[in-house]
Amino acid sequence: MIETVEWTKSGVVFIDQTKLPTEEVYVTCTTHVQVADAIRNMIVRGAPAIGVSAAMGIALGVKSSKAETSGELKKEFDQICKLMGETRPTAVNLFWAIRRMTDKFESLSQRSVTQIVESLIEEAKRMHAEDIAANRAMGKHGATLMPASGGVLTHCNAGSLATAGYGTALGVIRAAVEAGKKIHVYADETRPFLQGARLTAWELMKDGIPTTVISDNMAGVMMQKGKIGAIVVGADRIAANGDVANKVGTYTVAVLAKENGIPFYVAAPLSTVDLGTPDGSKIPIEQRNQREITHIGGKQMTPDGVGIENPAFDVTPAKYVTAIITERGIARAPYQHSLSTLAHQISKEQEKVEV
Repeated sequence: MIETVEWTKSGVVFIDQTKLPTEEVYVTCTTHVQVADAIRNMIVRGAPAIGVSAAMGIALGVKSSKAETSGELKKEFDQICKLMGETRPTAVNLFWAIRRMTDKFESLSQRSVTQIVESLIEEAKRMHAEDIAANRAMGKHGATLMPASGGVLTHCNAGSLATAGYGTALGVIRAAVEAGKKIHVYADETRPFLQGARLTAWELMKDGIPTTVISDNMAGVMMQKGKIGAIVVGADRIAANGDVANKVGTYTVAVLAKENGIPFYVAAPLSTVDLGTPDGSKIPIEQRNQREITHIGGKQMTPDGVGIENPAFDVTPAKYVTAIITERGIARAPYQHSLSTLAHQISKEQEKVEV
């Protein structure tokens, strides 16, 4: 399994996703500021991976603190969390991780600084392990929805590289292949950052899963020709009504799927479900650097002065989503009810553990 993010004695280690697929380079962050930069600069990316990375960054920050009292440590902790929260606004897992680490800190406020630090480190490690387990459970649920054979389209990268391991959308594909299904993956290249061409294809080639990269504007014709039997993507935030924020271009794929009668599935952990956001219109959409559009491989591709739009994500309305695959089962419309039911199952279990 690819180690996307790992806690080590030396620091938090990431595989540098900006260097793939031509170079497999690992980066060690020794400070929380470096972890924040790694998230912001997309050395690590993908909502679940961002959440785990943020938790480890917070743990790394308190580990290096010189605070002598819990009160002093709390002031530093709040600043560390603020910095993490400013890195990628759309991925709700980031804020879920910050909230979970904050809740953990508050439950330990009467403990010594050493005890607080050790507990926060363990919490970050626990989140890493939980993410992998959730992805494997998600894969088992989602595998049942995949065709016995034929083409499956995915957009962006929702694999091991986007999580702590195994993957969400690619976890579903992996589990389907492990179950004996003959899947051929069609990976949208996913402009402008090319996560599909660079990352999804790299992962699946390592696993020996047949993969074909297509440009984003080929998706429709591939569906029209009957080469696509299902579509599965990840998500960076899912609103309470089932609207899905994912890599820009996902909405286009979903509309084309509806037109061609192809099921469109979303695979994401329940930590990606934001019940506090009623619908997709309330999801903040990150705007990225214009250079990602104007330059390819360092070469300028657009004339000076031309207008540029570079939203990192779009929102797919729930009406285009056939089902949402989570670690607790498969949610179907009406999502307001099904997602809430699954999320509350976890809340009740956590309450029992705390008691």
